[in-house]
Amino acid sequence: MAETTRIEGIAAPLLIDNLDTDQIMPKQFLRTITKEGLDKGVLFDLRFQPDGSAKPDFVLSRPEYRNAKILVCGPNFGCGSSREHAVWGLQQLGIEAIIASSFGEIFFSNALNNRLLLIVLAPDKIALLLQALDISNHQLRIDLETMQVRCGSHVFNFTLSERHRKMIVKGLDMVGATLQLLPQIEAFENGHVAACSWARVLSSVSNIDGNAE
Repeated sequence: MAETTRIEGIAAPLLIDNLDTDQIMPKQFLRTITKEGLDKGVLFDLRFQPDGSAKPDFVLSRPEYRNAKILVCGPNFGCGSSREHAVWGLQQLGIEAIIASSFGEIFFSNALNNRLLLIVLAPDKIALLLQALDISNHQLRIDLETMQVRCGSHVFNFTLSERHRKMIVKGLDMVGATLQLLPQIEAFENGHVAACSWARVLSSVSNIDGNAE
């Protein structure tokens, strides 16, 4: 992926407290063996009528928010069961960052490990941000170099671990971040095998009694 130092675009308010992963990605969309098409399941019961038509009063169905890249959410967003599909679906829907006063712990790890930026701001800062969005045509900018959220004349500082910041800026998921350390991994493996010859992986196949053939 290309490097990203700034996320900028429309921010939509999704002000539902304790919005859990079962609601973000309902169970019927977990049967796929690939990541494809998960955007259709995101917030399905909130977004769609029983006949499949969009609910016009839902925030992401409104014309001004249909191309939102950022969500400003209620507290404890992503609580509930562990399902990485919730993160993948949000990304497929075009969401690049979520701002809330708190997140479910497992969702928080899943999101950042998949390069979905999560920003924690205090509740009073969230309230100010929502007010600023109302007068800025819903436009928001997140700067990953200065670690700031900017909306109109308002600036909000946030923190992020250096590992997660680097992953988002460099376009790395967990596999990509691990491969960045491949020379160190290989050096450790070679040194360990040299010091502990018994740790070598044998090419022989063991029989049912555990004896090498």
